[in-house]
Parts: sequence; structure tokens; C-alpha cells
Amino acid sequence: MGTDLHAPLGRNRKTGSRRPGVLRLGRIAASLCLFAIGGFSLYTAFRGEGLERAKPPATEQAASQTPSKPPTAAADQAANGMPRADPRSGANVEQMITGDGSVVTKYSPRPRDGSGPVLVDAMQIGQDPHMAAQPNEALLEDTAFGRLPIVGPDGRRPMDQYARPSSGARGIRIAIVVSGLGLSQTGTQRAIAELPEEITLAFAASGNSLQRWMQEARRGGHEILLQVPLEPFDYPANDPGPETLLTSKPVARNIENLHKAMGEITNYTGVMNYLGGRFLSDPAAMEPVMRDIGKRGLLFLDDGTSAQSKTATVAKGTELPYAFADLQLDGQLDINAILKKLDELERIARKNGQAIGIASAFDESVDAIAKWSEEASMRGIEIVGVAALSNDPRSP
Repeated sequence: MGTDLHAPLGRNRKTGSRRPGVLRLGRIAASLCLFAIGGFSLYTAFRGEGLERAKPPATEQAASQTPSKPPTAAADQAANGMPRADPRSGANVEQMITGDGSVVTKYSPRPRDGSGPVLVDAMQIGQDPHMAAQPNEALLEDTAFGRLPIVGPDGRRPMDQYARPSSGARGIRIAIVVSGLGLSQTGTQRAIAELPEEITLAFAASGNSLQRWMQEARRGGHEILLQVPLEPFDYPANDPGPETLLTSKPVARNIENLHKAMGEITNYTGVMNYLGGRFLSDPAAMEPVMRDIGKRGLLFLDDGTSAQSKTATVAKGTELPYAFADLQLDGQLDINAILKKLDELERIARKNGQAIGIASAFDESVDAIAKWSEEASMRGIEIVGVAALSNDPRSP
């Protein structure tokens, strides 16, 4: 019986079925091929040496390389097909002052203006780091005294726009404010360069090159304040500087001097007093000044050095966001002494949940604060901008 040379490879020429040995070899060969193909695909995926990705069309590629501009309110409305609204636009807000001076805020629903849905803009806190050195044009007005902060048409406040965002986590929070920037060029440069970005920087209105220093500080991630000179008890023997706000001056003159100071820089969340024991103890002199600060969407930080300060009373009556410093950190210019004060500030914060410390831009202060701040986070402390610790009547 001869061999059938034309029988299909791997089949029994009598039955036509595949031979078991050949079948197994075929399966093994197929598996090896699949393994090799899969391995090559993984290799090229991780090595990035495989097939070149298809390039996008020229128009798409050009669009991706064109820097985008921040959308305006009108552009937002056009893009989304609906008007934008402030988060509080659908609420009635009523505030009452109780007998002990506390402010009670009542919220009740009300219909928004217009008809149909609205896009609620809740992105109120902080600023894109890439744009931090540039002001939001919608939050400025041109005046004879320069560009002054105002509340934007959508209700956004400078203290919200320029605040350093915090985590929002429950825990120990501390704000440290280093003041007097702009008075010494070398001191200012060193403070901006060496202090952690969580530290708030306060610029004296009478300083030099303030706009340049402001931009450097903002690019470095710092929240900033503006220091305005106020009348101390021993004025004029102790003179805070030109255009100091005085209790003996007419209201219009004090507001004018306030606006001159405000026009020196932009991008600040609030105003801080420079001296001012007498002025802060006089509600009649304070009230119009604090009202103007509040209506411009700013906070006021009292440095806490005057026991006779009426800041809290006046602020509650004018809906002004405010804060008090708990401790002066560098009354003694010695690094070890300042470190001890910082430890004391931490004890205050652990007791109350938060605390604010004030220092000046001396070398010893900068060195101590930089050293202490590095270790604070390991003890569960969050260093925040001062705006995060303010008493804000708009907070629910």
C-alpha cells in the first residue's frame, strides 16, 4: 500500500482527522506567536520606540499651541448658553447685631433675576499661580489716587481673589504676617526669597518699589497686605510717616490719605495698621475708614498691640471682615527668643484652633520663622494666609 503524498499535512489519510502530536505543536506555535506579538507591543508602549503616533491635523496642532486667554463673563455666558451668577444671588441675607455685639446672619431663599437656569460661579478663593502677579482688572477702578480695589460686578472681592487657598481641613491653623516690607530693599528681597510661601507679607504704603516687590511676592505664592499709617498715642513724637490718618483730621481727608495708600500697589487681600493706638481707640474716626475698606472687598488686620482698640465693635457694625493678631513675635531681636514666641503661638493655636502672629522683616525674624515653619507641618499645623482666619460676615 503506497503513501498518499497528496493527503493534507497533519491529517490521517484514512480518517481525515488531525494527528494529536501535530495539533499540539500547532497550538504551541500559535501561542508563541501571540506571546511574541504581545511582548513586542508592551515593549514599544513602555519604551516609546514603537510606531509613531499620528500627528494631529495642522489646524488642531496650531490651536493647541496658541495660549488661551482667561474667559470673560460674556464669553462664559456665550460658551455655556446661560448667565453667570454669584453663589448668594438666590438668597436674601439679613444681618442683626445682638445686645452683646455679635452679628447674626440669616439666609432665606429668593428668586434670582431673570428666567431660566444660571451658571453659579463658586470659584471664589485664590488665583491661578501663573497670573498671581497680575491684578484682576474687574476688581480695580481708576481714580485720581491710582487704581483702587473694588468688588467686582459678579460680587467677587479682592480678599477672595488674592487669598492664599487653604486645605479646608479641620485642624490647627496658624497665620504668620511679616510686616514692614518695602522699607528696606535688602530686607524685603531677603524676606521674599527665604520665607516659605505660606507666610503672609505686609507692605508699608510708604515703602519703595512696592509694585515690583508685590509682583515678586505674588509670584512666590505669598498672600499680601497693605500697611496704612494710623495715629499712635504719642503722635507726633512718634510719627508713622507722611499722610498718616489722624483723629483730628476731617473724614474726607482721612479717606483721601487712605486711598493714596491703597493706590500704591494691587493684589492685596486687606489692610493692616501701622502703629495707630489712638486712631484704633476712636470709633468716630475709625467707622468711615473701616466702612470704606469693607465696601472695597478687603479685610482689616489689627496687629493687636493696642488694648483700647475698637476694631471688633466697628467691624461688626460695618460688615467688615477683620482679624486680630494674637502675638508679637519679635519684641526681642534674638532668634532663640523668637522661636520661643513661635512655640507660644502654637500653644495658643492648639487651645483655640487657630492663631495669628506678627513679626517685622528683620533678619533674625526671617531666619527664625523660616526654621520654625519647616517643622510645623510635621506637628500637624497648617500655615495659612491671614484671610483664611478672618471673621467674615459673608461666611455662612
